[in-house]
Amino acid sequence: MTKVKTLGVLGGLGPMSSAYFYELLTAHTKASCDQEHMDIVISSRATTPDRTGYILGKTDKSPIFDMIRDTKKLIDFGADLVVIPCNTAHYFYDELAEKTNAPILNIIEETVRFASQKGAKKLGILATSGTIHTNTYQKYSKKFGIECIVLEDELQNELMEMIYSTVKSGKSVDTKRFLEIGDTLLSKGADFNILGCTELSLIDKACPLGEKYIDSLKVLAKAAIEACGKEYI
Repeated sequence: MTKVKTLGVLGGLGPMSSAYFYELLTAHTKASCDQEHMDIVISSRATTPDRTGYILGKTDKSPIFDMIRDTKKLIDFGADLVVIPCNTAHYFYDELAEKTNAPILNIIEETVRFASQKGAKKLGILATSGTIHTNTYQKYSKKFGIECIVLEDELQNELMEMIYSTVKSGKSVDTKRFLEIGDTLLSKGADFNILGCTELSLIDKACPLGEKYIDSLKVLAKAAIEACGKEYI
């Protein structure tokens, strides 16, 4: 039997997707009373510098210092395992794991593994320009023999506008237009489209996108629940 562990959530990147992640953990843990749920420690430092802005050279303020400090605090507070419900932040994954010596589940690796188990050979990546620019999904997909395709620049810019000016601002997304953007990747042979930004998970929450979409946040929630010794439902 897997030892029950306390989960640390390095959140606030952004706040709404972190709140939704906590909701997913609670909703999908098999429990008949409060005491059967997971023990979770959450850090939500919304003031952490923007990940994409730093990666693309639009700011010299790196988020890694806040990420290291808060991960250490999560461990000090009793977390046995850490998760980061932000895909773009995983550009810093190796450095964070090395400098904190913390066991950290990797949302991108878990998502690609999940897609591989579903038989995917080609994935469409819907993500921030920071994630696209660093080829983070391509790095992990290569390990599973999966090809990745991304949006053309004009559509990628439109997707970024949806993420930053709409979802992060608490506004409703034009789901029809979002699906039209996703269809360009499916039409090029993608077996599934990855919601590779946890803000995009909020679109799927508001209006389920269908079986051709894999939500990285839901994948991380399942992996975290099981890694902490609980049953996923």
